[in-house]
This record gives sequence, C-alpha cells and structure tokens, in this order.
Amino acid sequence: MSARAQQVVALLKAIETRDQEPMGVINPAKYIQHNIAVADGPAGVAQLLKELPRDSTRVNTVRVFEDGDFVVAHSEYNFFGPKIGFDVFRFEGGLIVEHWDNLQETAGPNPSGHTMIDGPTTPTDLDSTEANKALVRRLVDDILVNGRMELLAGYFDGDNYIQHNPHIADKVSGLNAAMRAWAEKGISLKFDRVHKVLAQGNFVLVISEGALGGQHTAFYDLFRVQDGKIAEHWDVLEAIVPKEQWKNQNGKFGF
Repeated sequence: MSARAQQVVALLKAIETRDQEPMGVINPAKYIQHNIAVADGPAGVAQLLKELPRDSTRVNTVRVFEDGDFVVAHSEYNFFGPKIGFDVFRFEGGLIVEHWDNLQETAGPNPSGHTMIDGPTTPTDLDSTEANKALVRRLVDDILVNGRMELLAGYFDGDNYIQHNPHIADKVSGLNAAMRAWAEKGISLKFDRVHKVLAQGNFVLVISEGALGGQHTAFYDLFRVQDGKIAEHWDVLEAIVPKEQWKNQNGKFGF
C-alpha cells in the first residue's frame, strides 16, 4: 500500500478514534467538500466529528487504490447505523484538497450470499489499468447510459460474474433477472452521465449520475476485470437531496 493510501486509511479510521494526527493530511487552507450533507472546508469535517456519537461510530476500510492524484477507499461504517461507502480524495502538494463520497445503508447478503463489501481487496494486473478503464467505460456507456442490452453478453466470460449488489444474484443471468423484475414492478434505472472513471489494475470505479425509480441518484460502481472481461461488481447508490438542503454548494460531483 502506498504512503498516500495509508494516509487515507488512517484519516478514515480517525473518524472513529478521533486521533488528530491523521487529520494533518487535510490542507487547512483548501479543502473542497462534495458530501452535500457536510459544510465546506476543514471546519465542516470538524463539525461532522462533533455530531457523530463517540461510542458507536466505526470505520473499517476494506479496499483502497489510487489513480494519479486520486485515492479511492471502500469502507464499512457505522454512522447512525451500518453503512457501506466509497470515499474519493484528491491530493495536491502532498495534502488532501478535495473529497467526494457515496453512502448506502448496509443490506444483504444478496441471493448468492455475498455482502456489499466482501471479495478481493488488493488491485492486481497493474499494467492493464488503462485497458481495463477503457473496457469499463465502454460497458457503462453501452449498457447503462445507452441501454444497448444486445451488447451485454460480450462484456462477460459466459455467465460467470460475481455480484455484491444486495438485491441481485451472481451471474449475468442473475443481473438480467433482476432487471426484468424491476421493469415488471415499474422501477426504472437510468444513467444520464458518467462523471469520473478511476482505476488501478483490475479495479475500476465509475462515478455516475442518473435516476432510480425516478429519484435523482449518484451511482458509484466498482468493477473487477479479469482477462479483459467483467468478473465482479460492487456498488453504492445514494439519493441526491434537493439543492436547498445542501450544506455546501460544491455539488455531488464537480470533477
């Protein structure tokens, strides 16, 4: 694990322990916050820590990887109840200057017995980063944004596919079954825009905006690629509240 990845893990753990030393990685003069439930700047982080109960707050970062100046963390939390989250930090001059995240209440295990967080934790195939990033970007554009379902099978190794969404079973057939069930219930899933794709080796995170059941939603989808095919998927979905409820005006995305 790189030094910056270690700093991110320590920073997130400090939310639980209230250790002040790891907080030193946040630039005191410039910290742009994209969690719209938290005020901007270091003061917003300090206020958040005051609001979180000391006796029940927990943070366990399960996987972390980096792409250029960005470090991605995938963690399980207890923030007023169990949650799974992705955090993205941008470094500049050795310090963190910007933060994005997505949180979802913990659910599952799914029909195949997988949790929202289990599975491989360390990126591999580091020399394939750009190829894997391009593959996943094409998948999201073709299937999720443009709805070209006839292309779906080409992205997978037969029916082999491990799923961590708490409501969907393994295999491509499980994904197809879930999408049919949603359609029958009138639940629409629409991706409007991909904001950022971050990758290291076989891990690729796609940050997108769209709607689920008509609700404005931020989608964080993590894919594991194996031999040029999609092998595994984790996600976190968070509804985006109306702008008048935001505690900062930086927006949920803004990459």
